[in-house]
Amino acid sequence: MEITVTKITQNDILELQKIGRKTFSETFSENNTEESMNEYLESSFSTEKLTAELNDENSEFYFAKINDEVIGYLKLNMGSSQTEIKDENTLEIERIYVSKDFHGMKVGQILYEKAIEIATQNDIDYVWLGVWENNLRAINFYQKNGFTEFDKHIFRLGNEEQTDIMMKLNLKN
Repeated sequence: MEITVTKITQNDILELQKIGRKTFSETFSENNTEESMNEYLESSFSTEKLTAELNDENSEFYFAKINDEVIGYLKLNMGSSQTEIKDENTLEIERIYVSKDFHGMKVGQILYEKAIEIATQNDIDYVWLGVWENNLRAINFYQKNGFTEFDKHIFRLGNEEQTDIMMKLNLKN
């Protein structure tokens, strides 16, 4: 099965909303209240919010697909669109999510490699991200790819505060 990566456009917004809600739920619903999950899914994956994010010239989204079926996605931010670090020459991986049915098939790695390709094309100094401290699978994935912890920040899910580990990968010596 060949996995393809395609850039997401406004025409794909409903498919983005669907995969975004599905993968976020699969990843976090068993560790969070239904109320907090529903609030986050409604606000973060609303048509209005996704439209604004897709229209942002400093953000890009990509689908991972098998035979036209969307199985995961990637969201990148540069410049002023980054959620925390405001360095001009950095890139944030805000989201890499893969449907549980496709875990273990290197889909996350393919999306990650797309992020690094874009960072290299843009001569980025380093790539950074935030990952929930209890998401050991993701932490191990990023460590395996050379990321190191450099800080922490608070992530709000509904009315719950959670700690994200901030990790980065230097692309320049």
